[in-house]
Amino acid sequence: MARFACTTMIAGKNATIDHSIIVAHSDDDVADERVIFVPAYSYQKSDERRVYYDDASLGHKQNYNSTPLRRYIGYDRGPGYAPVEGESFGLSTPIGAIPQYPADDPDYPIPLPEKLKTYAYFDGSYGIMNEHNLMFGECTCGAKVHPQPKEEKRLFYSSELSRVALERCTNAVDAIKLMGYLIGKYGYYGTGETLLVGDSSSAWVMEMCGYEEDGSDGIWVARRVPDDHYFIAANEFRIREVDPLDPDLLFSENLFEVCKNKKWWDPSQGTLDWLTAVSWGEYSNPYYSLRRVWRGLSLVAPSMNLPAWVENGYTKAYPFSIKPDTMLSVADIARVYRDHYEGTEFDLTQGLAAGPFACPDRYEKNPDQGDTFNLNKYTPEGAWERPISIYRCGMLTINQVRPDLPPPIAGICWIGLDRPSANCLIPFYTGVSKLPTKMETMILTRFDRKNSAWWAFNYVANYASIKYSSMIEDIKKLQKELETWSLHEVEKCDNQFKEQSSTDITRFCDTILEEVLRRWWMLAETLIVTYNDGCLTDKENTMKQLGYSRQWLAYVGYFNGPISYKKNS
Repeated sequence: MARFACTTMIAGKNATIDHSIIVAHSDDDVADERVIFVPAYSYQKSDERRVYYDDASLGHKQNYNSTPLRRYIGYDRGPGYAPVEGESFGLSTPIGAIPQYPADDPDYPIPLPEKLKTYAYFDGSYGIMNEHNLMFGECTCGAKVHPQPKEEKRLFYSSELSRVALERCTNAVDAIKLMGYLIGKYGYYGTGETLLVGDSSSAWVMEMCGYEEDGSDGIWVARRVPDDHYFIAANEFRIREVDPLDPDLLFSENLFEVCKNKKWWDPSQGTLDWLTAVSWGEYSNPYYSLRRVWRGLSLVAPSMNLPAWVENGYTKAYPFSIKPDTMLSVADIARVYRDHYEGTEFDLTQGLAAGPFACPDRYEKNPDQGDTFNLNKYTPEGAWERPISIYRCGMLTINQVRPDLPPPIAGICWIGLDRPSANCLIPFYTGVSKLPTKMETMILTRFDRKNSAWWAFNYVANYASIKYSSMIEDIKKLQKELETWSLHEVEKCDNQFKEQSSTDITRFCDTILEEVLRRWWMLAETLIVTYNDGCLTDKENTMKQLGYSRQWLAYVGYFNGPISYKKNS
C-alpha cells in the first residue's frame, strides 16, 4: 500500500514563535481523501463501541468492506460517513466491540466521563484533532511481525486507536494510556506504527507493533518531545533507548519480557533499543526514511550540519529531536513539507529524470510489495530519492494549539489537500459545528469540480507537471498570497470569536474555504491559458514559443537530429 509512507512532525511550545504546539502529518496516499467531522454523541452505560478495520493497516479486506475508495461506510461516525446515494459499497463490518463505559474494569486507565457523551473530532485515514484540541500525526513503520486482524482477538490498529482516544480523551498522556490499555486488552494487528500525540501543553511520540502472528496484545513505548524541540519521523521507528527510570518515557508492562523472550534483546548487553529490537530498520530501500529525517532536521537546524550519508538503517547520527535554530511557525513547518531536496545533491528538480521542466515527481511502482519491510532479505533493483513532498500525497494536516485562547478557537487544523508543494493550507477551528460538504466529498473514480474541494488541488498539481518549472512559480505565488490572507483573517477574527457561537466560527471557516477554492479554480484556468501547447500566452505574449534548455536538448540527442540529408555516422 502506498499509504505505508507518511511523514509526521512535532514542534514543541517553546520551539514556535507563538508558543503553540504543532503536530503535523502528510497522508502520503491517494485514496479516500475526505476530511470528515465526527460529531459528539450521547450513549448509555450499557452501550458498546464498535471497532472497524481500516485498509490503511494491511490493505483492502473484502470481509470488512474497507476499501481505498471508502475507508468506512456506516452511521457510527456521524452523517459524513453515511452511505452515498448512487454508490453501492455496502456498510462496513466491525471486527468487534468494546464497552462504551467500562465501569466494571479496574484496569481502565483514565477517569470515566461525568457525561455519557463522546467528543467531536476531525477524521481522515487516522484521527486528526478533537474539540478539546487533542491532536494526532502518524506514519507507518516496518516491524518484525505484522499480525492480521482477528475477531475478538486483535481488534485495533493505530487508526481506530486514535479515534477512540479522540472520542474519550482531552490530553495526550491520557490518550497514550488509553491506547496502551486497548492494545493490551483487545489486541493489536497490522504494521508497526508511530503516532504523534499532542495537546495544549505537551507532545509525545508513541510507537507500537505486534510481536506474534497469533498474539492477543502488542507492545509499545512513548517518549515526550522536549518543549523547545522539533521532531520528525518518516516510516521508521525513532525511539531508541528505553530506560525504565526515564521520567519522559511510558511503555507497555510486557515490553521487556516480550523482547527478551523473542530474543530481540539481551539484558546483559545493556539498555533496550526499541528500533533495533522490534524492526528491521528502514523498508523499501536504503534512505527511504532516513533521507527525509535528515532533510527535516537539517532545514530546521542547519547549524547541526548533520551527515546525509550513514552506515546503516540503525544509525544514531540523527537525534530523536533537536532545538531549531530559529523559532518555527506553521509556515515553516509547511516549508519543510514542501521540500524536494532543492539545493542539495539529491535535488529532484535537477538531472535527466526531472525532464525538460525540472519536475520533481518520480512515479514509482508501489514501494511496499513482497518482503520489502526487511532490507536484509530484499535488495531493490533501483530506487528514487524519496522526498518529503511526494506526488502521491493525498492530504497534509498541520494541527496547531495556541495558548491563552478559549478551546473552540485555540485549536486550528490547517488542511492542505493533495501534495504539499502545490496545495494551499486552509484553517478550520476545532470549535466548528461541522465541516463544509466540499471537504467531506470526494471519490477517486469521479472528477468533481462542483462538490469536492480535493479535486481542485489535485487537478492543478497534476496539470503543473506538464511544465513544472514555470507553473510552480504561479502556484507558489497564489499559495503564499492565500495562506498569508488566511493567517491575517484568523488573527483578525480570534478576538471577535471569543464571544461568538460555533455557528459563527463554522461560517468563518466556510467562507475561507470558498474563497480559496474560487481562486484555485481560477488558477487552473489561468495555467491552461498561459501555458497552452507548451507556449506562453499572457498580457504581453501570444503563443510565445519557450522550447527547452540547451542542456536538456543535449541530454536527449537533439543535436544529433536530422540537420542533414546524410545518415548520421
